[in-house]
Amino acid sequence: MREAPGDLIALQALLDRSMAAAGTHLARVITPERRLGAADLCRRLEGMRLLTLATTTADGRPLAAPVDGIFYRGAFHFGTAQDALRLVHLRARPDVSATHLPGEDFAVTVHGRAEIIDLGAPAHAELREVVLGIYTPRYGPEWEEFLADSVYVRIDARRMFVFAMSAA
Repeated sequence: MREAPGDLIALQALLDRSMAAAGTHLARVITPERRLGAADLCRRLEGMRLLTLATTTADGRPLAAPVDGIFYRGAFHFGTAQDALRLVHLRARPDVSATHLPGEDFAVTVHGRAEIIDLGAPAHAELREVVLGIYTPRYGPEWEEFLADSVYVRIDARRMFVFAMSAA
C-alpha cells in the first residue's frame, strides 16, 4: 500500500461524499455494513485489478472495454497503447466510468475524468516503479520497452462507490 495519510483522508472524503449523494436504490444496496474505509479499500486493490472502462464516441455512444487498473495513491491508473481508440476518446471526451467487479461480493465503481500522465516524469517515478514491479515479474524485463510505447492515465474521481460483502 503506497497511500500517504493525506491520500487516505482524501479518499475517505470521496467515499463519504459519494454515498451521501447516492440515489435511494444504491443506498439500499450499499448499506453501511457493506462499505469499506479508505485503508481497507487500498489493501483490497493492491496489484493489478481488471477494470471495465467506459468512454464515449463523438456521437455519444458508450464503449466499454477492459484495462489493467493499478490503484495507487487513492486513484485508479491504467495504461493504453498510443494508437488505441480509447485514447482518441479520452483526449476528446475525458469523462469516464470504470468498474472493478471480480465477483458478486465486491465491486468498485468510479466516475470521473481521465488525466493523461507522463510516467517518465519525476513526479510519477514511484508509480512507474509500482507498474514495473507488477509487470516485469510476469512478462520479463523486455516489458519495460512495451511500457515506453504506452500512455498512462489516472482517473480523477468525482464519485466512487464500493460494495463489499465482507472486509476480507
